[in-house]
Amino acid sequence: MRPRTPALTVDGILLRGQSVLLVQRKHPPFQGAWALPGGFVEYGETTEKALVREMLEETSLHVSIRSLVGVYSDPQRDPRGHTVTVAYLVRRVSGSLEAGDDASTVKFFKRQQLPVLAFDHARILKDAFARGAYGVLSKV
Repeated sequence: MRPRTPALTVDGILLRGQSVLLVQRKHPPFQGAWALPGGFVEYGETTEKALVREMLEETSLHVSIRSLVGVYSDPQRDPRGHTVTVAYLVRRVSGSLEAGDDASTVKFFKRQQLPVLAFDHARILKDAFARGAYGVLSKV
């Protein structure tokens, strides 16, 4: 019998100056709340490819991975069940910002004016900022 395991997800942090890109969730859980763009990793897919795909699906932007922010595995982080997310800092490569797939709206928010975030995304952003993400990416 195969052991029960958590689902694997990815989240992306795209910065523009002192602002971060968020999506407004179209579906439950946290329908209508703001979150980092991301989603589930498909079977046979790397987390890096999953994030690039999810960013394109939700924001219409092509991105590349800059660095790993962290791995978040609290069994209570998602009301749907135990998920583990891998969060990355990303850089925009091309595309025009437009909501798609599971996002009803996409918008940049200033770091000092962030809305309440879904899941544990406030913690993920706090970790990214603590690692100097703005200093790294605002120069790109």
